[in-house]
Amino acid sequence: MARTRGQAAAQKGFASPAPKAQEPQGIQLRKGASQRAESNRRIRPSAIRETPSQQDPPALQSKGRKRKQRIEPGAARERRGPKRQPISPTRPAGDTIGNWPSQTVSTMNRLLARKKSTLSRKRSNSDISKTPSDQKPREEKSAQYRDQRYETLLQFNGSYMTKAPGGLASASQDLCRSLLENPQPVPGDTLFQDDIFETTCEKIRNKNEARVIQDISRLIVPSAESLATFGAKHLDILIESVNEGWSNSMPLTGTRPQPDYSVGFRREAFTKDQLAKLSPCIGDLIAGDASPVMATYYMYFPFLTCEVKCGTAALDIADRQNAHSMTLAVRAIVDLFRAVKREDEVNRKILAFSISHDNTSVRIYGHYPVIAGNDTKYYRHPIHKFDFTALDGKDKWTAYRFTKNVYDIWMPEHFKNICSAIDQLPLELDVDAPPLSDTTTGLSQDLGGLMQSDAGSVSQDSQSSNARQQGRTPDTSFTVPGKRRKG
Repeated sequence: MARTRGQAAAQKGFASPAPKAQEPQGIQLRKGASQRAESNRRIRPSAIRETPSQQDPPALQSKGRKRKQRIEPGAARERRGPKRQPISPTRPAGDTIGNWPSQTVSTMNRLLARKKSTLSRKRSNSDISKTPSDQKPREEKSAQYRDQRYETLLQFNGSYMTKAPGGLASASQDLCRSLLENPQPVPGDTLFQDDIFETTCEKIRNKNEARVIQDISRLIVPSAESLATFGAKHLDILIESVNEGWSNSMPLTGTRPQPDYSVGFRREAFTKDQLAKLSPCIGDLIAGDASPVMATYYMYFPFLTCEVKCGTAALDIADRQNAHSMTLAVRAIVDLFRAVKREDEVNRKILAFSISHDNTSVRIYGHYPVIAGNDTKYYRHPIHKFDFTALDGKDKWTAYRFTKNVYDIWMPEHFKNICSAIDQLPLELDVDAPPLSDTTTGLSQDLGGLMQSDAGSVSQDSQSSNARQQGRTPDTSFTVPGKRRKG
């Protein structure tokens, strides 16, 4: 009988009640359905305001069953708990970590190394015994930088090849003047000595970059390691790279920096405790994890780059390369000081230098950040531009003296500040870094694709030429924004 009544009730539009011991009780439930429906309509608006997108469909509730969730608050909390639980925000990539709600997690995440993909790790391990792929042919490594639109690509990523509104801090302006004017001894028996200087300049006229580097580059930007070898022991903490890709750096535009010459700090410059605190920022050196504080696997906190070019408008290309490299260098210092809440100490202060030169001209720049809350933009300050062949070589040693003053005057204080900030880092960082991913915006990806399309023929020609000359497969690690090789 109960089954028959239930079927009849369903046909009349009523939900079938649970079996009851007595018939009158079931009849009373059906008679009260309309009153409860009216009550539900009065209650439902408040529930909608609390969880508008989480309503329970009315058809799933039995009109003939008591709503136990209204009588048992504990059960209601248990039922609604998963629905009211906030959903974790999607983890941002690269420099957008600053959008996380927690300021501490944000600043620390900026400083952490990014893991290299498993595929890239396997590729790196298989290539250990082969010719290293961290050196691209000279034509290929500068292909994207030849396009004037690369400056726009840098701007999309917060780097500007101009002075900042408001300029430098006054202390940095005074520093630039002292670095230019402070006297330094110059070497003898070189191609720049007075009696053969004019002959030297004539012999490298119309020559390629490799010849210019061989003959005069170290007379414009002296080697830090060579100076240390000749007795400048305070430079033993420095290490340099020559035409080596910054494979352990954290990309800005997707194009990996590969400066003709760069200087940073060697691992042995830091204490064991400092290296322990930096370890989450470094990651796996051998696997090639991307680190915000490293250039190559052996260079920490780079602060000087030099690019050499020849030909029409070539120094503009060198300037773009230097701007990219030194943006990474300045960003490393900003992220470190931000992590220990000392970012005001580096705001609008020069944190890195770059030099662009060809066979006649030199351009010297200082690179600095402008920090406004969580936002950081990067700018450059033109320190000096000159033709070192003019006036019988009057300024031929200007860049050399400037660079030595950077090593002797500016670098020791810079290193002291870095160590001071590292000492304030916690021994263990209890946050997870996001995986390495493309940090460029959609606009920069589109621009990078256009630039790569324009430079494609140059890359292919240089690869095939390099393969013929060296008898090996050309380097295929050259990438564009949005499709770069991890690490």
